[in-house]
Amino acid sequence: MKITLLTGKTYNIAQAFDFELRVVKNPRAKKLTLRIDSKERVPVLSIPRYCSQKRAIQFVEEHRLWIKEALSRIPEHKLFENGETIPLFGKEVTIVHAPERRLGAKLEGNTLLVSGEAEFLHRRVKDFIKKKAQSEFLRRSKKYAKKLGVSINGVTIKDTKSRWGSCSSLSHLNYNWRIALAPEFVIDYLMAHEVAHLSHADHSSRFWHCVSELCPTYAEGETWLKLHGKDLYLYE
Repeated sequence: MKITLLTGKTYNIAQAFDFELRVVKNPRAKKLTLRIDSKERVPVLSIPRYCSQKRAIQFVEEHRLWIKEALSRIPEHKLFENGETIPLFGKEVTIVHAPERRLGAKLEGNTLLVSGEAEFLHRRVKDFIKKKAQSEFLRRSKKYAKKLGVSINGVTIKDTKSRWGSCSSLSHLNYNWRIALAPEFVIDYLMAHEVAHLSHADHSSRFWHCVSELCPTYAEGETWLKLHGKDLYLYE
């Protein structure tokens, strides 16, 4: 069982249950609250400053059924499978397992051929997407950087759990590999968003004006990520 310890007073609440529970202490909270972290598939208990361990355990027990039902509604994690058609950089691509070939993973037209044993297919597809994303996202980011008159020092593809992209003070951009599975207008929005940070570190009105200049359809991309971004995290 994964246990998250609290700062200050020691609680052993998570040890009292037969399921994973994350416990956090929130000094500003006025009452006990429970939520579900859908990405990590774990309930999160927030405890106010003054709360006994007994009361916290009782609170979780009272909501045990709710926790179980909420967790059951979270879709299972997905694996890339033979015959599956996925969106990749704005195009529909069908995964085809080709065990007799010696190519790792190779895109031929709208077919992604994947060699090797079936048990390694998911990993090979993921590795292919991450490798392809590095060059593709760099190309797209440079296109926006040129419009803005700024330079990019590099692009790194990451497997983050909460961020789609980020920009360092050294003009280096980071992108979540899963964004490659989003519609093209979403990819364009994210590239424009991070490149705009090369000129504006905050999210001021000037920043958003810059984003709109680079990508006029940015609002649609932003909205799509808010509504459907969690679905991309089904792929581990």
